[in-house]
Amino acid sequence: AAAGRPVDEEVSSDSEPESPSLGRRRREAAEEEVEETPQEKKLRLAKLYLEQLRQHEEERAVEEEEEETEPLDLIGDRLKEDVLEQKGRLQRLVAKDVQPPDRASIRVLRGHQLPVTCLVISPDDRFIFSASKDGALIKCKWEVESGKKLCVVPGGKKGTEEQHMGHASQVLCMAISSDGKYLATGDRNKLIMIWDAATCKRLHIFTGHRDAVSGLSFRKGTHQLYSGSHDRCVKVWNVAENAYMETLFGHQDIITGLDSLSRDCCVTAGGRDGTVRLWKIPEESQLVFSGHQGSIDCIQLINEEHMVSGADDGSVALWGLTKKKPLALARQAHGMQDAQGLQQPYWISAVAALRNSDLVATGSHSAIVKLWKCGEGFRKLEPLWDIPLVGFVNSLKFSAAGDFLVAGLGQEHRLGRWWRIKEAKNSICIIPLKQRVAAPSPKA
Repeated sequence: AAAGRPVDEEVSSDSEPESPSLGRRRREAAEEEVEETPQEKKLRLAKLYLEQLRQHEEERAVEEEEEETEPLDLIGDRLKEDVLEQKGRLQRLVAKDVQPPDRASIRVLRGHQLPVTCLVISPDDRFIFSASKDGALIKCKWEVESGKKLCVVPGGKKGTEEQHMGHASQVLCMAISSDGKYLATGDRNKLIMIWDAATCKRLHIFTGHRDAVSGLSFRKGTHQLYSGSHDRCVKVWNVAENAYMETLFGHQDIITGLDSLSRDCCVTAGGRDGTVRLWKIPEESQLVFSGHQGSIDCIQLINEEHMVSGADDGSVALWGLTKKKPLALARQAHGMQDAQGLQQPYWISAVAALRNSDLVATGSHSAIVKLWKCGEGFRKLEPLWDIPLVGFVNSLKFSAAGDFLVAGLGQEHRLGRWWRIKEAKNSICIIPLKQRVAAPSPKA
């Protein structure tokens, strides 16, 4: 492991800082190894980035039989996309072309014995990682194309994490790095485990949270990990160096969800404190957004400037990071239910956004997943299609290419046991998404 630590060593946010002499020796060793100025390093990294872009675009051109297009033009287009993405102004208008999914084409992957709580898709869209409330079958790796279960990490009893590889309590959240190298999982027992995504071998355990870990996200293009917890704080970790970095405070209730993109910031949902927060890590500051009436249970960034959230008052909100109130709010998004003789909205338990597009998905326990189109300027939410799925939709993720949606289903809500839907199957559902035409070019 990096930084001279043995593999699978616990790293705590309460660890003592290293001595000045040790830090000085490490800096001197690093200076001896790297004999280049900051300017030379920037130039080297820029050349490396352009070479990677050139290779990627040439491969894509060959696959799409576009040999007549010059590689330089492809690189220029890619650089323009990257600039627009950084500014939050890259938007692919795909929602209008999505066709209603065929119910018969939905694939169901069974393996978890208790409700699925979270899942992620590998950056190349080849694998799905999932976790559940199950103490015996904790983490699965699935192959998307075949539906085969490739890897199972068994769990155990509380306090036995050192004797086996898996978690010993309910897993509530997970994240995968943008290069597909690291997988992070968080559980009710305050632990974050770091895994080699290729082999499913555990590398490290991060400790320091004082309550359940409920949100995880890697900063895009880095191995920096953000974690949110029921202890109401956000922590920052460097996974590659196996190190804790800092802690941020602000929420007045448990953090229920967390997300990030390439900027050095993350967004969180604060449960019953009724706020969504944007954390600016370098400045150690935060922006507070409010608009839901109930507990905000899920959140995801659409691009660098917009996000979507869902709450137990049944509402789905679209936000711009420059406005403190929602740009659009769909109330009773999944309709009303009769619970113990009272009419109340179906809770929104999961949201997902196809990155840099106008397509959003929401889940509840209303027996459907809904697809939505974001109107111009993200000032409107228009319902598109309903996808029938029985059970609590505890996690939703779009593939990077946008050609399928994955839902994690359970008989119970991921955070509690308020209701139980007996006819539901604890499973992973892969929903193919077909478009009427080829994906359109990016629009600023």
